Amino acid sequence: MRPIALALCLSLLSPAPALAQTATSADVAAAVAAPGRSDDAVKLDESRRPAKVLPFLGLKKGDAAADIMAGTGYYSELIARVVGPRGAVLAYEPKQFYDGQQKAVAAWDALKKREPNVTLETYPFDAFSAPAGSFDFVLLHMVYHDLYWQSDKFGIPKTDPARFLAALFRATKPGGIVGVVDHVADPNDDTRATVDRLHRIDPAVIRADFENAGFVLEAESDALRMPSDDHSKLVFDPSVRGKTDRIVYRFRKPA
Repeated sequence: MRPIALALCLSLLSPAPALAQTATSADVAAAVAAPGRSDDAVKLDESRRPAKVLPFLGLKKGDAAADIMAGTGYYSELIARVVGPRGAVLAYEPKQFYDGQQKAVAAWDALKKREPNVTLETYPFDAFSAPAGSFDFVLLHMVYHDLYWQSDKFGIPKTDPARFLAALFRATKPGGIVGVVDHVADPNDDTRATVDRLHRIDPAVIRADFENAGFVLEAESDALRMPSDDHSKLVFDPSVRGKTDRIVYRFRKPA
């Protein structure tokens, strides 16, 4: 679906704000429990706690939503079930993680058959864009730190987080929400080195970046905080994987 057509589709699907109903924990729990999800996705439910995260972030039924750097669509699928047939989800996945990756392609083909209100859009990692005023709700789940990451192995060039956030600000509707979940790093003076070494980020960096882009921090949740996590360990270390200390921020674009 091309950007102009997509923008029109999403604007038609999104209900009037006065009629929008915020998803409850029960709504999300029903989406989690409904049949059809992959075994790999179900295994992640305990550590990701979507029934706590999505209601806190303010996802609404009927929302036009985006899941950026969506992986294999764990949250894309749940959001699609919650927003329902009057809503829509546009999942963005970098070409570097999709093109030529048979497992990823197969996972997305299966997900889109299960949830017809999900559309997948691939894009170059350092060149995110979307039509202005497209989204009521955006999720960045454990991926914002990657904007400070660079990898020759995976073809990830040096990316400008400010440029990404400027594009995201344009794409978010006035009053729209951006939810950010990420692995916590201790305060430090070299964000890029920390991300490269640990795939963690100081929450203060996230907050400053979003506020500099024009978003307002509305609330933060401790639903995924893990005081026992060792912030000096790589998030893929078996001793902490799935049990990292994570920040949950709800930002809003001023109306």
